[in-house]
Amino acid sequence: MPYLIETFDKPHTQALRQALRDKHLDYLEENKALLLACGAKLDDDGLVGSGSVYIVDVETRAEAEAFVNADPFAQGGLFERMNITRWRKAYLDGKSYL
Repeated sequence: MPYLIETFDKPHTQALRQALRDKHLDYLEENKALLLACGAKLDDDGLVGSGSVYIVDVETRAEAEAFVNADPFAQGGLFERMNITRWRKAYLDGKSYL
């Protein structure tokens, strides 16, 4: 069953986020088979990121933790904290899984 991972950036780390972005995007591309969805959390203007949301198709919490901890954003010290929650797919891309 998939997991939802929500990360929260440390305050005042926009420059760090930008510095790590290319490596982060490479990591996502390398692991795209695990990703049901992912993306940055943005301010209302859509300009400043404050964290990320990932929905990963893995079987265990340990796998979800390993995935996010291997992300260059995590390894580079961007995240202040994160929440990992088991997720039930009800609707995805307009399709019901209920």
